[in-house]
Amino acid sequence: MKKNIYFYETNTPIGKIGIATTQNNSHITDLIWESDFEDFKKHNNFKICETELIKQAKKQLFEYFEKKRKNFDLPLLKEGTPFQISVWSALEKIPYGKTRSYKDIAIAINNPKAVRAVGMANNRNKIAIFIPCHRVIGADGKLVGYGGGLHIKQFLLELEGVQIK
Repeated sequence: MKKNIYFYETNTPIGKIGIATTQNNSHITDLIWESDFEDFKKHNNFKICETELIKQAKKQLFEYFEKKRKNFDLPLLKEGTPFQISVWSALEKIPYGKTRSYKDIAIAINNPKAVRAVGMANNRNKIAIFIPCHRVIGADGKLVGYGGGLHIKQFLLELEGVQIK
């Protein structure tokens, strides 16, 4: 089902990204990697518009890239199953500059055997960076899976001062 949304592209230190909001501009719905633009545009009814909320999201994102912001203060629309939403809520609690393993997140949501499901929920996070799925790493401390690519995950973690194995 196609959503009616506002969409705007911007250049960032990690490449071009898109930010989308609900039709009434009340919530951020997506952060889209440039490699996913075509697919995103094909599956959504959108109007290209830099709304006030998108401007606010861009401002906070650039403050983050400049190391002036550690937490985002934006209305985010988490669209998913109750399990996915519980995972995303746990991700939001990972402090800036810290990492957690998929198992840590599974334990945090009181479902310690759901490590793979946590990984799948992480993969379904449509609001990357704002919901910091980049802070989840393998149990061995290595980088694993990231929608924007491992090079972006590494960039974001290093920006936050995390030493990568």
